[in-house]
Order: sequence, then structure tokens, then C-alpha cells
Amino acid sequence: MTLAETEARPKKPQFGLKTADQIIAELDALVGEGSARDTSARQAVLAHFRETLTAARQNAEAELLATGKGTRCAQNLSAAQDEIITAIHRFATTRVYPVTNPSGAEAIALSAVGGYGRGTLAPGSDIDLLFILPYKQTPWGEQVTEYILYMLWDLGQKVGHAVRSVDECIRMARADMTVRTATLEARFLTGDRTLFDQLVHRFETEIMPKTGPEFIAAKMAERDERHRQMGNTRYVVEPNIKDGKGGLRDLNTLFWIGKYFYQVKTSQELVGKGVLNPGEYKLFSRAEDFLWAVRCHLHYITGRADEKLTFDVQPELASRMGYAQRLGMLGVERFMKRYFLVAKDVGDLTRIICASLEFHHAKDMDLVGRVLAPFRSGKSKIKGETAFIVDTGRLNLATPDVFERDPVNIIRAFLVAGREELLFHPDAIKVIRDSLRLIDNHLQNDPKANEHFLAILTSPLSVERILRQMNESGVLGKFVPDFGKIVALMQFNMYHHYTVDEHLIRSVGVMADIANGGMRQELPLTHELLPQLNDTRLLYVALFLHDIAKGRPEDHSIAGARIARKLCPRFGLSAAETDTVAWLIEYHLLMSEIAQARDIQDPETAIAFADVVQSPQRLALLMILTACDIRAVGPGVWTGWKGSLLRALYYATEPLLSGGHSQVSQSDRVEQARRALAATLTTWAPDAIETYIARHYDHYWLRAEPELQTEHARLIRQADSTAQAFAGSIRVKAFEGITEVSFYVPDHPRLLSLIAGACTMQDASIIGAQIFSTRDGYAIDTFRLRRSFTSDEDEKVRATRIIDTVKQLLQGKRTVLIDLGKESRHNRRLKPFALPAEVSVSNAISEKFTVIEVSGLDRIGLLYALTREISDLSLTIGSAHIGTYGEKAVDVFYVTDLTGQKIHVKQRQRKIHDALMSVFEKRPVEEKRVANG
Repeated sequence: MTLAETEARPKKPQFGLKTADQIIAELDALVGEGSARDTSARQAVLAHFRETLTAARQNAEAELLATGKGTRCAQNLSAAQDEIITAIHRFATTRVYPVTNPSGAEAIALSAVGGYGRGTLAPGSDIDLLFILPYKQTPWGEQVTEYILYMLWDLGQKVGHAVRSVDECIRMARADMTVRTATLEARFLTGDRTLFDQLVHRFETEIMPKTGPEFIAAKMAERDERHRQMGNTRYVVEPNIKDGKGGLRDLNTLFWIGKYFYQVKTSQELVGKGVLNPGEYKLFSRAEDFLWAVRCHLHYITGRADEKLTFDVQPELASRMGYAQRLGMLGVERFMKRYFLVAKDVGDLTRIICASLEFHHAKDMDLVGRVLAPFRSGKSKIKGETAFIVDTGRLNLATPDVFERDPVNIIRAFLVAGREELLFHPDAIKVIRDSLRLIDNHLQNDPKANEHFLAILTSPLSVERILRQMNESGVLGKFVPDFGKIVALMQFNMYHHYTVDEHLIRSVGVMADIANGGMRQELPLTHELLPQLNDTRLLYVALFLHDIAKGRPEDHSIAGARIARKLCPRFGLSAAETDTVAWLIEYHLLMSEIAQARDIQDPETAIAFADVVQSPQRLALLMILTACDIRAVGPGVWTGWKGSLLRALYYATEPLLSGGHSQVSQSDRVEQARRALAATLTTWAPDAIETYIARHYDHYWLRAEPELQTEHARLIRQADSTAQAFAGSIRVKAFEGITEVSFYVPDHPRLLSLIAGACTMQDASIIGAQIFSTRDGYAIDTFRLRRSFTSDEDEKVRATRIIDTVKQLLQGKRTVLIDLGKESRHNRRLKPFALPAEVSVSNAISEKFTVIEVSGLDRIGLLYALTREISDLSLTIGSAHIGTYGEKAVDVFYVTDLTGQKIHVKQRQRKIHDALMSVFEKRPVEEKRVANG
């Protein structure tokens, strides 16, 4: 069998596809006796091809919606394209540029390559063509080639093409791996079949022999680099259907390897070669069909070649593919869970085929072995182990019945693999997967098995790798059924980057990295606290379980604590240890919420938090768990700013739990802060320091950080010395990942909303604000902006533009419209989400301020609208804490009335509530009021 005997085309589709013969007959009738070269004739021909292509796509979509068969849809689209290209070629060579007595040079073969060569196309796929010539190009050949290409381009198709002689094809295939892959997939379409067969024969005899390992190594290296660029995980919540880990390109890579190394023409032939068993081939076919269905639906929805499953298309994809809400899960979450399970299946197939290459063709695979995995020949015993051996550098079973004799060995296998730093032999993986039925209630409650699992979970050198292997093999979800419920579970929001199971494994991995000495610069306090803990095992267990109740109708923190009380004794923890783990899970969000949404400088914040925590040991545990949790949410979620907030809350709370500050009065704290600032103003005269300190109210000294007080003093002195009525300063804080912009200006009732509007106009994201008034009528406000640029200079340039914009707004030279940002990309991405707005007004959180907490669907300009409304309510904002969690905004404002008092009147509290709720209910374009008008 030769490669020319390519993978069989699908049976003729049943949706009314026109053949090339039918199309030509219709064109002859359409053009009539006139010349096919006439402009009018060409326009008529083009219009007919466009109608034919549109009808074929519509019919393919109808069949896809009716049957759900993704591979079938891709084959239908490819078959339609075959007939259209064949018809265009035949029309060009027999009607437009006919040759009555062609020479040997006047011959062309058209071949489909790339994905099109495999006989599958998505609606938006590129059409990859190879024009094969016998020698060099001729004028007739140029005319025909141009006619075909321009016709396809005018049809709106993206065509990748190459025009080469057979000699050029072979020479380039030898030198270029991309060309070699395309030639491997070449499929004859139309033209001179002899030319195509000649190319295939020479490729088989001159290129393929003895180059299998080289080809495979290159393809695996390409795959690894592609995965690295895509984040190196298949569990991202907006995956790339084509190039992401577990996507169609991974299946393509497996087929390329099989076709090149095993000389197969179809994926089914891999069964006969012993690479896949029948069950694994069915898995391959099901995965391919599902991924093609998703890709075709995606292209039909967007009308273009989009490959990323973004949030805005996921709900419609789920609906088109029949996933409805069920058992408390949204239809989109059920659809995405199915996607991630299929991506996991693709990973399993990759390991199976690569392992088959490595172990069954080792003598030919020296090069591949260096790419796939470390390779050592022979078998050896493991000291103290009778159930397992080292086989060609991997962990294998000493005898085939190891698990049947004692199912505890299933868990022990992973313990040994971690301890010995070994990967699994493919034969061992297959036996493990075939032995999942042995993981029953008896094994789940076996003390020895749970002892092994706890050892795995608390081994920092290997825990993340082993947990992931347990999860990939299906063992983890069977051994801990509650974990099995969240495998491949995504949460339909923009905050979480990974599926729940992947997030839990990554959070444990962060803890292990800290224990191994990593992230000292990023998480300095965790390294200080770790040696003080009585038992770090509790952190690993709590991190493994903290989100295990996600996807249930009840609060996952409370439900998770209940699950922990059931599982921890099973794992071997004492009653006291179980109580601590359950407490950590129940309150695992508390420290983050308080740090990001409360005024940490307000004494009441630390006091209320300390009442919940109650002990320094729990505070340290919660601090580390919170850092690991946030760090594992996704790239860029953890920032130095969030770390600084957590550290500030820890340092404010720890003395209350250990008795350090309990006897320090508020007046003492004010006086300490004043003396501390005076000590930093070494160049100031004593009377200037005294005058400056007197300008600030007492609450300034309680709530402004010492370094911020110093920055304010410098800014105010410089402005006063030059008699400036408006001044601003900038501090870029690289470690925290923020830029601080401070304003010194005569107080203005809408100053905060103007600054928020200016930040939006300059595409800056506010994450916090501290607002102070001086006794002589000035405002000294500091805004903290999320860093956007890698360069400090670029950050300063943007901050300078914000300062200039605020000045222009105050002077009335510019205005801000309420529909600011309505067409932004961020706002468009929020369209699939629906969040109920909530507003709470409380006097219990702070001694000095009424605290307004607002949450709802984020949008560009939201903070501006909220602060403007607060200003219209005649409220003074003392501090603002701005939080964004994906699509959800959580903004907290500490306010007083204009006399500095809390808002006690219930009727006025209701008015505040209703006014802020109306901000979410109004569409941004309804009103065009200027901010300072």
C-alpha cells in the first residue's frame, strides 16, 4: 500500500452536494455560447460558485445541528470544497484556457494539503493547496493557477498555496519539517494524477525511510512549544480548540506520527499495529468527533475562523450542542466539563502512543527517547519493595496481579513513584486504569491506603506531579469521590482561569513550592510563618479540600467544611486537626475579602477579624492558605498589591491575638504616627513640622500608611512653596504591581468621581483609593492603579496623563460622559454574564464611618458612575476599596455625611441603597450628563 492510497473520502454526503460534473453543466448553461473569458461571464460563474458554496455550508450546518456529528460536518465541508475546486479547475482548463495539443510541460496536479489534505474542514478553515508541476511553470500553467486562486479569493476563502515541481517538493520536504508534514498529508484533488503519484512515490522512497525518529522528535518539540505558549495546561477556562493542550492539533500530531512511523493511512489502522486497542480507538474517534463539532459550531457562530472558546460564545455553543441546565449546573458548565474530559482523553491517547513508540521501538528511537522521556534499558528492583520494579527507567509492576492481590497497592504505586522520583511505565498505567473497579468503599476506608495518600499529599517534593497523575489516571476521583465530582468542573466566570480540580492541585503545588524554598520574593511572609507552624500537613489537606464543594447549590465554604469533617478522620487526622482543617475551609475566603474590601487602617477591621480567627496559629495558617489559593487562581491574579494588603491585615491582627496592642489607646496611636513622620522630615524646621501636622485630622494618622504620609508631606510642601492650587505626584511600586497617583487640590464635592473618570479615559484600572481632607479645606487623595506596562517610565507617562486630565476636568476644559467605555472590548466580553446587583449600608463595620458595599456586573466607567452618585447624595468618601473578580465588581466606600457623622436615618440609608442600585439598572447610554456640570 502506498501513501497515494490516501484515507478514504467520506461517502457522498446526503445533504444535496453538487458534483463537479453537475456544476460544470450548470455553468455551461449559464454562460451559453459566449466566451468564458468575458468579464460578464466570469462574474456569472463567480456568483454561481458563491451560491453553490453557501448552499453546501448551510446544508452541512443543518446536518450538524440535526445529528451532532462533528467529523461528518468537517468531511461534508471538505467534500463540497473538493467538488468546487475540481469544477473551477476543469472550467479553467477546458473553457477558459483550453489546450488542444498540450505538451508534457503543460500539466498540473492539484493536491489538498494540511487539514484539508486530511479530508476535513471547518467553515472558516484555510484552503491549503499544492499545485504540482512536472518541471518549471509555463505561461498556460500560470494562467490556470491564477484563475483558480483568484476565483477562490473572490469567493472570500483564505487560500494557502504553493506552486512547485516534483523536484522542488522533494528538495523542500527534505529541508523543511513543515513542508514535509504538508507533503505527508497530501491528497489528490484533480488534474494530472501521474504527477501526484510521482511525488508520493519519491516522498516514500527518498524522504521517509530512516527519518521517522527525526520527524517524531520535531513534531513532539513543536507540540511542547505550542503547549508552552498556550499556558501548558488543558484546563484553562477559555481553551483554544485547535492549538490548545488536548485540542485538535494534538490529535493531528498523533495521526502524523502514526502515518509517518507506522505507515498507516487511517487512525483505525493503529489498532492493527498494536498501538491502540479497540477501546482506545473508540476514544480517539469520539474525541475527534466532539472537537470537530465544537470547532464547526464555533465557526458558524462567529462567522470566522475563531479557535478560542471565549466566554461570550460558550453559552451559545452549549445551546447548539444540546447542553441544558441540570442538577444545579448551568448548561454552559456541563458543556465545558465535557470539553475538559475530552481534552483529558486526548492527553491519555498522547501518552499511550508516545509510550508505544518509546518502549516498543526503542532500538530505532534514540532521538525520540531524548524528546519523550529519559530512557534507560533493563529492569531493576526497588529497595524494600516487592510489588514494584524499575523497568526501562519507569515504575512498573513486579507481577501483573499486584493490584488484584492487594488493592492498597494502587495508592502505594503513586507513593513509590513520588518517593523514587519515577514516571510510570505505560504498561503500569494501563493496568491502573483497568483496575479502577477495585477502588471501592472498602479501599477508600482502608487505614493503610489513607496513610499512603496522606503521605503523598504532604510530600512537597512530588505532591503536585503525583496528584496530577492520580487525577489523570482516574484514581484520585475514585479514591476521594467528592473530588471526583469536581473533576473537569469549570465555573462560568472570568475570575477563575482553571477547572476546579486543576485549581486545587495547583494550590497544593504552590504550598509545596513554598515548602521547597520557592517564591521567597513573591510571598515573603509565608516563609516567615512556615517555621512557626506546629503541623504544615494541615495546610496541604485544607488546600486540597478548600473548593471541593464547588458546583453544589449551597455555599461551597460551608459544604466544604462538612466534607472535611468526614474526610479528615479517614485520612488519619485527629479530632483537633480535623476541626482546624474544617475551620480553614469554612473561612478560606475571609482574609482575602477583608484585606481587599475593608479599610485595614480602621482599628475595627482588625478587631472584627481577630474575633473570628481567635488564635495566632490559625491566623498564620489562614494567611498561608489564602496566599496559596489566590496564587493558584491563574496568571496575573496574585499581585504584590494583594500580598501587601494581606500582610497589612496580618500585622494589624496578630498583636490583638497575642496581646501586643490591646492597651494602646487611639490617642496614643495618633501621637506615635505624628512622631514617626516628624522623624522622617529631617530637613524641615520644627515649627514647619508642627504647623503641617496640625493641618490633618486625627483619622488621617490612623489610616494613612507611614510611607504614604511621607509622600503626602513632600507633595504638599512642594505645592505650597510654589503657591500651586493643584498638584500631583506619582510612585511606581514594582513589587506590589501598582502605581500610586496622589492629588493635592482644594476640596471638591465630585473630586473622586472626576478622578475615576480621568482614570477610565486613560484606560487605567483603579484598585484602591484613600481620601483625606485637611483642616484648611484641601483634599489629599491617593489612587492605586493596577500596573499595565512593564516599563516604569510608561507607567509614569500614563499617570502624568491622568493628572493632566483631572486638572482639565476641574477647570472645565474637558467633560466626562456617562457612556464612557460603552463600546470597549472589556464591556463586550461581559455580555454573556448576568449578576444580581447588591448594595448594603452598614454602621457596624467601622466606628467612624458608614460602610457602603456595592457588588454587581463590572463595566468600564462603573466606578465613575458610583462615585458621582455618592457625591450627588451629599456624602463624603473617606476611603474606597475597589475589587474586580473577573466579571464581578465589589466596591466598598467608607462614608460620612457632610458634617463627618455616620448615616443613621433609615430613610436616608434606603435612599442611598436605591440610588446606587439604579446605577446598575441604567444602561450606560441613557444619560449624557457631564461630570462637573
